[in-house]
Amino acid sequence: MKRPTAPAASLLAILAISGAAFAQEKPAPKPTAKPRPLDHVGELAKDLEPTRTVVYKKVGDRELLLHIFEPEGFQPGDKRPCFHIIHGGGWQGMEPRRMFPFAADFAKRHGMVGISVQYRLYRPDGSVSVFDCVKDARSSVRYVRAHAAELGIDPDRIVVSGGSAGGHLAVATALFDAVNEAGEDTSVSCLPNALVLLFPVIDTSAEGYGQKKIGDRWEELSPVHHVRAGLPPTIIFHGTGDTTTPFKGAKAFHEKTIAAGNRGELVVNEGGAHGYLMRTEALYEETIEKSAAFLKSLGMIGG
Repeated sequence: MKRPTAPAASLLAILAISGAAFAQEKPAPKPTAKPRPLDHVGELAKDLEPTRTVVYKKVGDRELLLHIFEPEGFQPGDKRPCFHIIHGGGWQGMEPRRMFPFAADFAKRHGMVGISVQYRLYRPDGSVSVFDCVKDARSSVRYVRAHAAELGIDPDRIVVSGGSAGGHLAVATALFDAVNEAGEDTSVSCLPNALVLLFPVIDTSAEGYGQKKIGDRWEELSPVHHVRAGLPPTIIFHGTGDTTTPFKGAKAFHEKTIAAGNRGELVVNEGGAHGYLMRTEALYEETIEKSAAFLKSLGMIGG
């Protein structure tokens, strides 16, 4: 067998070294990212579907929906109390399904018409602002009250709820009277008969959450800066360890609520982080039970 000549041997050596280097430089395949495990409320929500959906508002060619859960035995012509809930996500994420379990459980356990609301999501390019999110929340309550008879709802027993930014939109239906969709019939009140706020965005100052998204007009949409007499009875659930929507904002809102002569309750979870009550069955059930007890004390639901 012929041995390769010196130049040929050198070429082979270079090729071998280059091949080895290429093999070393070739990037390893990226591991497939595992989906985040669902929390308790996420597990409950994944298989739930509403009884029906209704368009409550059109913005251009966009239709916004109410996802409605009707209780067992519901009949046309009923006058049921309503549990109307709004999802969070910093005004720019998540979807109505996130709050399906609350709507479904208040329908199933307490005979209410449960509703989970869709709204336009904030966009950093300015095409949808937090003011637009507030307008949609207020429109959704107006629609329910204006169409209460056909929805089988008592217009004087509408409970509005929400988590995080959804909690902000819930309380916005009671506070921000100047923020309404152009051309909407504002003679129909969007004032709830009660509020259930879950770790809400309640202070949009630099010490709270949302100032960067709202901009220079942040104080116009800061609930803690707009507390007044005549607000609906309000129960707030908040954790002292919340660093997203700091607990001190909820505490200040509660104290101002009481000082203004309104009825308010603050349920404190020591050390609870943002969204704590969504994470485990025990915390979720505690929230449902305490909310129901509050609503029973107001005559919103049966004893």
